Amino acid sequence: MKTLIIGAAGMIGQKLAMRLASDGQIAHEPLTELMLADVIAPPTPSAESSLRCTGVACDLTQAGVAEQLVSNEPALIYHLAAIVSGEAEADFDKGYRINMDGTRALLDAIRHRHNENGYTPTVIFASSIAVYGAPFPALIDDDYHLTPLTSYGTQKAICELLLADCNRRGILHGVGLRLPTICIRPGKPNKAASGFFSNILREPINGQPAVLPVDDSVRHWFASPRTAINFLVHAANLPHDALGNHCNMNLPGLCATVAEQLDSLQRVIGADAVKLITRTPDATIKSIVSNWPQAFNAQRATTLGFVAEQSFDEIIQVYLDDDLATR
Repeated sequence: MKTLIIGAAGMIGQKLAMRLASDGQIAHEPLTELMLADVIAPPTPSAESSLRCTGVACDLTQAGVAEQLVSNEPALIYHLAAIVSGEAEADFDKGYRINMDGTRALLDAIRHRHNENGYTPTVIFASSIAVYGAPFPALIDDDYHLTPLTSYGTQKAICELLLADCNRRGILHGVGLRLPTICIRPGKPNKAASGFFSNILREPINGQPAVLPVDDSVRHWFASPRTAINFLVHAANLPHDALGNHCNMNLPGLCATVAEQLDSLQRVIGADAVKLITRTPDATIKSIVSNWPQAFNAQRATTLGFVAEQSFDEIIQVYLDDDLATR
């Protein structure tokens, strides 16, 4: 099976590429070609000689790029490319150009090729729980309405609707995954408003100071990078008729407060790690985070076999095993 990952230079994209190359199969079929694309040339993972693995630097928003990416008709496309929440909020034009226009360009390229020869790939889109906005019920059910209160969430919601419309028309087999906030993200801090959720764990684990910009009582919805990759792989294994016309879904996760994060940090790493955290309130981040959902009843995804962590101790251990151990 030919598989394309757009946004393959990002953390999730790189981990997904490594997982697919290691597995050598996806959607119950051998993986024959793995194409990786991003605005910078993504690294290509080691793979068996029978798997062709290529990487290309390109901008999905530029004319003709989307058409070129689908020209050899990959049967499976992962669309992970986006700028993160804080950057999308700070730069309105850039957020809509990359997060919305880029997605529209990809879907249009697929649609044109579908109209020419019936090409109908599976497209797995990385959406976000930011498509929801306050006020919230105690638990957000699968049928709760989308009311994003950030530009990033609005862009993701628009893309979900575009994906669902193409799915309904039979242009593609769409799967939109509303990913929880991924924690602990390896590497350096990014511009995501949610980045501090990882920073307050990752930096102390590595003996570095960290800043906490919100109250300890802030509650959120989490999954580890390992679980995010499991979500993406599992989504490709779903039968095409599993979702029907409602192809976007909430995913299971772990509901936890900042205080519970810090309790886990102390249990797993020690009290000295917690002492490296400085509380410095940030009104902008507080405002953004206050409009994000906190807990879900992801019954539909759970029924379909998606599984997440049950404790923050587990999430910290994933980082220790998967990322800290490989440094």
